[in-house]
Amino acid sequence: MQKLLLDARDEDDGFVVCSATPRLINGEASKNPRYLQVRPDLIRPFDRYLGSVGSRLARGIPADQPVHVPVHSVLVGRRNNPADYDNGIRPLAVYNPIHYQELPELFMDFISALTGKSPSTTGAGSEGALTKGPFNALLPITDLNAALVSYLLTGLSGFSTSAGHIGSGVRVDHDISLLIPEIWCRLTPEEREPAGLIEQGLLEKMDDFEFDGKLVMASRLGYRITSSFIRTFAGRVFDNPRKVFDDTILRPETQDKAAFADGIQYITEAHQRVAANYLEDGCIDLACPPLRALLHIMAEGNYRGQDVHAPEIRELFTVSSMLNSDWYTERLKTRRHRDQSRWQRHVRYLQSFLNQPEYALDGARLDIHQRLNDSQEQLDRVTQSEYLQELHGTLGADRLS
Repeated sequence: MQKLLLDARDEDDGFVVCSATPRLINGEASKNPRYLQVRPDLIRPFDRYLGSVGSRLARGIPADQPVHVPVHSVLVGRRNNPADYDNGIRPLAVYNPIHYQELPELFMDFISALTGKSPSTTGAGSEGALTKGPFNALLPITDLNAALVSYLLTGLSGFSTSAGHIGSGVRVDHDISLLIPEIWCRLTPEEREPAGLIEQGLLEKMDDFEFDGKLVMASRLGYRITSSFIRTFAGRVFDNPRKVFDDTILRPETQDKAAFADGIQYITEAHQRVAANYLEDGCIDLACPPLRALLHIMAEGNYRGQDVHAPEIRELFTVSSMLNSDWYTERLKTRRHRDQSRWQRHVRYLQSFLNQPEYALDGARLDIHQRLNDSQEQLDRVTQSEYLQELHGTLGADRLS
């Protein structure tokens, strides 16, 4: 940065943007000046070392073995805001601290990429990562197909947590989203299983309801934690957890029922609007069958006469259905074809290298003959019909990516 500023100073007619100065929006400094944080593990390496040693001792890992730190859970973050109708901002604060959604409802949200207003944006709406073209040259449907396969293969549960606001009147900023990991890491993998949480009444299902004569599709919010969840698990962090998570937080509709209903209506409208774009631009033709059905339901309300609650639609979003489907087999065949092309390219390159006399000494030094043999073995492996079965249970590849 210092060199950049000095170079700009020496330019006769140049200019430079300094990242230490907040961006000006309509002549005023942004409320969210971007900052660069130095990684804490670089500033305090002893803390990371201590954590590694503690994990090694607790798990009985020998000194000559690495300490792996697997990721057991991923809780999607949600940015929420109250209504600001004067500036055209709809309410989006209908989630309590933790929600669980089954894959159809979860991918409705992924497809729409709906976010609430934050200091870093001049508005709100469908502006999530999947819609930021400059950061991703792939079509969104390509990422969505891969994400669905990943969720199904890994069994990752669709949990999410809130930031910004919970309901119209409770501003939490990032307090809740920073607290939830402290609670979540104290749950065993068995305790985090959605089926068990639902059976014990620790998650409650959101049901559609009528408000002012209109159907509010609250079922798209999935399940949310209950006071029983707080009593059972939050006490591992707080002495009096019900003081932290009271009914106004666990049930945002108690703050303002009209805003709650409008927030859900805003979500369903975004689902419809974004899905309609997939139908209009033809990207739906690239969607795997589960997502194709979901896009029709989002845009038109049904797929071949069935809504999202139909057992046939839910069955499409199961791992057994995916593993036995033609579309998944096609992903594996695409992956095999690309692996074959890659190893053929390697073999051709190494053979070409060896055929050039001026590289004879380099070929011996780099052990090119052995590398060629290894590459040929890999090519033979991926060419065999058994390789397709070897790929079974992997991500495969999208034919357009």
